[in-house]
Amino acid sequence: MKRGLQIFLAVFSLAPLYFGITGVFFGAAGLMPPGDVTPEIDSQFRYLSGLYIGFAAIIWWFIPNIDRHVWLFRLVTLAIFLGGLARLYSYLNVGAPAPEMVAGIGIELALPLITIWQTAVARKTARQGD
Repeated sequence: MKRGLQIFLAVFSLAPLYFGITGVFFGAAGLMPPGDVTPEIDSQFRYLSGLYIGFAAIIWWFIPNIDRHVWLFRLVTLAIFLGGLARLYSYLNVGAPAPEMVAGIGIELALPLITIWQTAVARKTARQGD
């Protein structure tokens, strides 16, 4: 159960890493016509892309001891979920983004379900330690 969660998180972490790296290097022009990109939009986009890389690093940090990092895991999951809610708000008020972003919304909003898995892993480890 623990190994499965670790593998899932390692694979999952590749998404924010990929989007973070591509966002930092290509900026907002990777998603919209370069002539439409303002310095403010590009700066904000690259900043948020850096946060994606940070999330990937945090995930990697707690993977080896995922059973011991319950509150950090929940905090990271909450942050990603809140980002998904913000994207859902945009979807409903501005319109549908590209299909890969719609998939991202689904993943971000479903991610809290993984806390159930992580909680089960933590409880199992705690019982084995007693």
